[in-house]
Amino acid sequence: MSQAYSKEEKRSRIRGIVGAASGNLVEWFDFYIYAVFATYFTKALTAPHMDSTTQAIYVWGVFAASFFMRPIGSWLFGRIADKHGRKKSMVISIVLMAISSFLFAALPTYEQVGMAAPFLLLVVRLLQGLSVGGEYGAVATYMSELGLKGQRGFFASFQYVTLSGGQLLASLLGVILLGFLSEQQLLDGGWRIPFVIGGIAAIISLLARSRLEETLSHEDSDKEESGTLKELFKNHWKTFFLVVGYTAAGSLTFYVITVYSKTYLTNLGIDGKTVGFIMTASLFVYMLAQPVFGALSDRIGRRAAMLLYSGLMLIFIYPVMVIAMPHFSHSPFIVALLLIFLMMILSLYTSISGLVKAEMFPPHVRALGVGFSYAVGNAIFGGSAPSVALQFKAAGIENTFFIYVIVMLAICFLCSFKLPKEPEYLQHDH
Repeated sequence: MSQAYSKEEKRSRIRGIVGAASGNLVEWFDFYIYAVFATYFTKALTAPHMDSTTQAIYVWGVFAASFFMRPIGSWLFGRIADKHGRKKSMVISIVLMAISSFLFAALPTYEQVGMAAPFLLLVVRLLQGLSVGGEYGAVATYMSELGLKGQRGFFASFQYVTLSGGQLLASLLGVILLGFLSEQQLLDGGWRIPFVIGGIAAIISLLARSRLEETLSHEDSDKEESGTLKELFKNHWKTFFLVVGYTAAGSLTFYVITVYSKTYLTNLGIDGKTVGFIMTASLFVYMLAQPVFGALSDRIGRRAAMLLYSGLMLIFIYPVMVIAMPHFSHSPFIVALLLIFLMMILSLYTSISGLVKAEMFPPHVRALGVGFSYAVGNAIFGGSAPSVALQFKAAGIENTFFIYVIVMLAICFLCSFKLPKEPEYLQHDH
């Protein structure tokens, strides 16, 4: 059952989705550059007397720490989005990302400033975490409010098209720079180049975002309780914890498959360049799959999609990561296929991740509710994934890490039963 939209209204809504999505692409590109180039700036920004494992644990610890800024970012930008408008929130967050990217490119080395270098790395990364924390809730809310009735899953999937697209572009940039620069040149300062590119891209995106139309009504923005944590926890606390339950497993598997797998494959003895190609090809397929799985959710409902995601991932993640990948590590093609297989299961969640959450909160606390619940689950379970996995590895029990992932997926599976059986959001516009 579809609502009739005029051609101009359709065009206007699609323009808004493209504008929000393009900024999302840049935000996540800037954020993921860290993961792609961490190998090259680790030695420059950490103490030389540390062994390489300790240096890596610090750098990935900083990566995890940035996720703990997300709840603060989601609260701050969620309040702005629910009180002063989605557009204003998205514009401020992209400005903050531009500033922090340029600051990252200008970071002094340990050789220049001593212990101040790892400290400044942490500070700048926390600014990036603050920016991205504000991004998710505002974009998910904006796209859910602009999506065409009966096609919301399809349109909302572009949040993860651009999120994974940002990751893909960061990975692709790593491959390109390795084609033009030697590993030594990247270690000697070439790692700064991608952060400059990210800062420039953020400024370009700012121009697109400044032209967006607002979706927040005056009636919702004028409510005294709009965008407040008091309102969120007083009247919507059950929904909040339910969304944290989805996000915990969703973010954990997302970071295991799209970020930690790079380190995991390298540890299997696959050389750096080959791992780069495997990740780039897999992320490209993953990005293209998002609208397909988003459209599927419009047919089968969000509940069925969430149950399929958590159930299938629970069954397959251990045998694929622990048994199949080491067995086929001699064949990059089969490893890529295995990674893509897991990414397709993950797509059942990521394509509708923001939409499922946005549809559970009313407009006056929607951006805050979506962003804050996502950020809390992400901070505790998502961003910590590479660091926790490395600590399991250091303790000689790396495979046990995947048991932890399975437990979180079981919780997500149970939480998914709480979604409505009859997907009313496929019938009604809001």
